[in-house]
Amino acid sequence: MKSSYRWHQFVFGLLGLALAAPSVYLMLGLPLLMREQGWSGTEIGLFQLAGLPAVFKVVLALPVERWQPARWPYRRWTLLLGGAYLLALLALAAAGMETPKALLFVLILAGSVLATWTDIPVSALAIKMLPPSERTLAGGVRSAALFAAAIIGGGAMLLLEQALGWAAPFLAMSVLLLSALVLLGSLEETEGSQSGKPLPSRGRPGGFFRQPGAGPWVVLLLGYFPFVATAWVYLKPLLLDQGFPAPQVAWIAGIGGGSLGVLASLATARLVSREGLPYVLPLSVLGNVLVLGLLASAVWLEVGAAWLLAASGLLALAMGATSSLVFSLMMDFSRQYHQAVDYGIQASLFALGRLAVPPLAGVLLDIYHYPGMLLALTVAAFLVALLSGAQRFAVARWAGGQAAR
Repeated sequence: MKSSYRWHQFVFGLLGLALAAPSVYLMLGLPLLMREQGWSGTEIGLFQLAGLPAVFKVVLALPVERWQPARWPYRRWTLLLGGAYLLALLALAAAGMETPKALLFVLILAGSVLATWTDIPVSALAIKMLPPSERTLAGGVRSAALFAAAIIGGGAMLLLEQALGWAAPFLAMSVLLLSALVLLGSLEETEGSQSGKPLPSRGRPGGFFRQPGAGPWVVLLLGYFPFVATAWVYLKPLLLDQGFPAPQVAWIAGIGGGSLGVLASLATARLVSREGLPYVLPLSVLGNVLVLGLLASAVWLEVGAAWLLAASGLLALAMGATSSLVFSLMMDFSRQYHQAVDYGIQASLFALGRLAVPPLAGVLLDIYHYPGMLLALTVAAFLVALLSGAQRFAVARWAGGQAAR
């Protein structure tokens, strides 16, 4: 039985990679190609809005949950939505940078909707089929798949595009997705030792916001990650504009940066205790301020390639640590028996903050250039650091209350 669960873990991990890699490529890889073609910072920032479906993940879950029984099990939902996503990737492969920008945005948006939607039955199927003893490993496999997607989508696919042209990455990722769907089709949808147990009542979204300390955490959730993440979005165009060839940018920011993010995330999860999370949070935000300030200074003072690469590496480490902490806190602050709805609310708020900042930063880039944009991100991160320090004890009391439940 254990070997079958390991096979299930592999299939779900492969599906997570196949769904995430194209999204990473579209959100973090294409900005490099856009800048290479002379797109403005505002245009690059506006295209980041194609990731908006992540904000409405709870809404996309409603039909999957309502029509899940008997005729529409999670596996069928996954195959149907995954097949539509495959068609969207093939449509993008047939397009190109010369495609009218409005049409290209629609194609990317369609892919984003389908990737977000397909992820819902995949996650539900993993929870259904894997027993509780396997779910910790499932979380680790999923996290590893996302980081692998960052390296593949943000680095390897860019190198493939530079070597073979626009269509090659989309065709390669289509083959990966098709392989994952074929493997999923071989699985039988069964209960993972949970059959016969009554399900707890569904959580209500309003209950999350009525918790003591919810207000400060929501504000921090909206502002904690977006500023360092926005700097990461514009890092590839920045390096390109600083004279680095596109293949070097893919290696530096995609593969190298993704690998540093993996190390920082794992180290943070290993070294920071659950009880210490609310206290480490202000230090992490302060670290983001320092990294953003260093990157802004490196660009403004034109200190040379070595310093710019060092600042880029520190930004990758900050991204990994920040994402590890925020996801840990999101899980910690989900009420018992209401984890799905509470995590969905927090994930939507997290995505809202992450998607709102890049378009504004793109406007600042066009007006004040990279130093001005990075300085604005630094100041905004500093304000969040002040807020996180002031609300540290409120968040800590909330975490303590959650642990006691």
